[in-house]
Amino acid sequence: MKSSGNTVFITGGTSGIGRGLAEAFHKRGNKVIISGRRKALLDEIAQLNPGIDTIQLDIGDAAQIRKVAAHLVERYPALNVLINNAGIMPFDDAGGALDEELAIRLIDTNLLGPVRMSAALVGHLKRQPESYIINNSSVLAYVPLAETALYSASKAAIHSYTLSQRFVLRDTSVRVLEITPPWVDTDLVHKSGDPRAMPLDAFIGETMQLLETATTEVVVGAARPMRDNAGPREHPFVEQFNQFVIDNPFPVE
Repeated sequence: MKSSGNTVFITGGTSGIGRGLAEAFHKRGNKVIISGRRKALLDEIAQLNPGIDTIQLDIGDAAQIRKVAAHLVERYPALNVLINNAGIMPFDDAGGALDEELAIRLIDTNLLGPVRMSAALVGHLKRQPESYIINNSSVLAYVPLAETALYSASKAAIHSYTLSQRFVLRDTSVRVLEITPPWVDTDLVHKSGDPRAMPLDAFIGETMQLLETATTEVVVGAARPMRDNAGPREHPFVEQFNQFVIDNPFPVE
């Protein structure tokens, strides 16, 4: 994708990877709009980065998504990039009792949030000469972390949904990309400074470079070993499988 001249909307843009991407796109000459739940953080980022616009949004709220999408289409007719970044990463116990409220909030945020946001904007994106939906997943989609089993499963679901989304939109102007971060030193759980985590600046720099030529995924070098756990033939196989289903439809009773 071109590195400048886009109008980019990023969910979960008040911290971590979302904020890093927002500031990087802004510095490269793109119009950037970020969303988040906390107005104080949105105001702080707007003040520190003149030209970045902000809008409050709880990505787990379907009604808010519809309202924000309508506002974006009206206010930013050139909008051509959606980055589904917002997410939460609570710990859970796959071998114990389920925290029902927490589980529902996680699925609403990490899975249904990007699905709903994409659906709300895809009609507009199809009308652009060149547009992108970029979904932020995780290497935990391929190698789950047992202590965050549901988070890992939600990211595996985002990866699967992205594969389907990319195929369905293949004949439109909308390209679908997936960013697959490794462990990045952010405050998603807590900002630890752990030397095993990839520094945020390094991750953003490599990601922005890879985005310029990406056609399916953006996988930084540190993420490659875990991503490759799933096998390098995944994309061609998914294309062939879905084309086979189209060419050989299921019988209708």
